[in-house]
Amino acid sequence: MRLSAAWARAARDSGLLSATLHISIVSPLFCKKRIAAARPIRKKRNNKNNILNIIFFFGTLLAQLVNNITSEQAMIIILLAVALIVGGLIGTVGVGGILLIPALSGLGGLTTHAAMATSLFSFIFTGLLGTWLYCKHGSIHWGITIPVCIGGLVGGYPGALANAIAPAWILNLILGCIIIFAGIYALFPAKGGTITYRPGDGRQRLQLLLIGATVGFGSGLTGVGGPVLSVPLMVILGFTPLTSIATSQVIQITAATSGSISNFANGFVDLHMALLVTVAELAGVVAGAKLAHSVSSGVLKKMVSVVCIVVGAFIFVRALLQA
Repeated sequence: MRLSAAWARAARDSGLLSATLHISIVSPLFCKKRIAAARPIRKKRNNKNNILNIIFFFGTLLAQLVNNITSEQAMIIILLAVALIVGGLIGTVGVGGILLIPALSGLGGLTTHAAMATSLFSFIFTGLLGTWLYCKHGSIHWGITIPVCIGGLVGGYPGALANAIAPAWILNLILGCIIIFAGIYALFPAKGGTITYRPGDGRQRLQLLLIGATVGFGSGLTGVGGPVLSVPLMVILGFTPLTSIATSQVIQITAATSGSISNFANGFVDLHMALLVTVAELAGVVAGAKLAHSVSSGVLKKMVSVVCIVVGAFIFVRALLQA
């Protein structure tokens, strides 16, 4: 009897024990599986919510900035964006500095002379950075580059002197013609690559000196910098496009330095505006030089050509109306 009662108690206790074991061991394990299965869903939801919160935050911040921004600040932001694009085009295809002058005049409020002088001064620093970047890739042929730079150094100062005494509408006419020429060149590039450097060839050295002098004078006169003039001339005469663009990075330094000496003497350079656009240009040059050595620039050249032709035609017509 006592044994039967003991078994009955044991059975009841075993049932209670199994229930207890189920609640204390099995159920937590099952719950853990459900929680573990739910965690990725919660994590995805949390990530999605975080992204939405970030987008909402920056959207709200941008809206507040737009509401609080003044027209002058908006003009400066647009000008910096143009300078960034200009730097990228200089680094990639060598044709881009021409777009900075109308931007400085229209957005920065500078006169024609001041816009040309300020843009020319900024090209000293884009030339230094571009030269270093192209040197890293081994794209600069110094036997070709040095005579061009000497010619640019000689021609830059007289060009800047002519800029100081010439009427603004004449400068705009010249600038418009140069921009249109550069645009047509970019749209229908001449086939280059037939000429190689010949050491000791006096005729070729004289040709390179004349290219540099022409580029230097035109750069000092109009403030467009070296590449927009040197690249078309060198490619048309048969040098490879990459060699022409690499050379133009160096000639920017000499031509822009020579022209800026005269511009500083005449008080045309706006240092505050030059600092703003130069920072943006340098960032663009880094990206542009990398792009020039990694992908084809054919599409970019066509885009630049259209912009150059339109901007050049606008400046040319405006100059005729001002005459």
